[in-house]
Amino acid sequence: MTFENLKFDRVDAVAVITFNRPKVLNALNAQTLTELSAAIAACKDDPGVRVVVLTGEGEKAFVAGADINELAVQTPVQGKQTAARGQQVFDSIEQLGKPVIAAINGFALGGGLELALACDVRVAAESSRLGFPEIQLGIFPGGGGTQRVARLIGPAKTKDLVWTGRHVRAEEALAIGLVDRVVAADAVLDTALEWAASLASGAVVAMGLAKRAIDGGLDGSLSDGLDGEAAGFVDVFATEDAQLGIRSFLDDGPGKATFSGR
Repeated sequence: MTFENLKFDRVDAVAVITFNRPKVLNALNAQTLTELSAAIAACKDDPGVRVVVLTGEGEKAFVAGADINELAVQTPVQGKQTAARGQQVFDSIEQLGKPVIAAINGFALGGGLELALACDVRVAAESSRLGFPEIQLGIFPGGGGTQRVARLIGPAKTKDLVWTGRHVRAEEALAIGLVDRVVAADAVLDTALEWAASLASGAVVAMGLAKRAIDGGLDGSLSDGLDGEAAGFVDVFATEDAQLGIRSFLDDGPGKATFSGR
């Protein structure tokens, strides 16, 4: 699969999507979002892809935000369309049904942080900086950032980030739960790929159903969440992997199953 603003590679069952606009710190423009949407759809449709890793080209940035040149000429109506498009693409990542790992190798600001938040987990370089600088332009995050980050770290910390526009260092991001692992800059992608390979060898169908239960449960009551979990539990017992895993445990003990991904 060939794109202009992305690189799309496969490492066995792991798809690696790299934002490839290093001269502008991998900023998101309309074309990049269109290409990202197509890449995510391809990952969804390909049963050979079990895990997805997102990262940025170069040593400076994961994605440093939206393309300001495009924002500068937008009318309010166009701004609404831009926000809706970003939310749609990021939603497709969140709802992929397969684990998605963000390998944050530098700046993850504005739309770049919103993109990372749409992933399931985040590995960040020690040198990375995260934040929502939109307030310095007189605007605020419109691609799902105010909602996803508040669910992750709480409303007070979210307001601090959004109101001040400050850049958070990796250590603080880890402490407040904005990222999940912090490693040396030259180890970010390798760490993400190792994590992805470990997940890809597991019961990925069950992971997808668990992801649906966890994420879906955040938007309703505990009772609704438990109902969703129970429904997923029914679905998972209908999979080939469940039968393989249970039989392998009984025959050979834990950790011996080779899952089919079905």
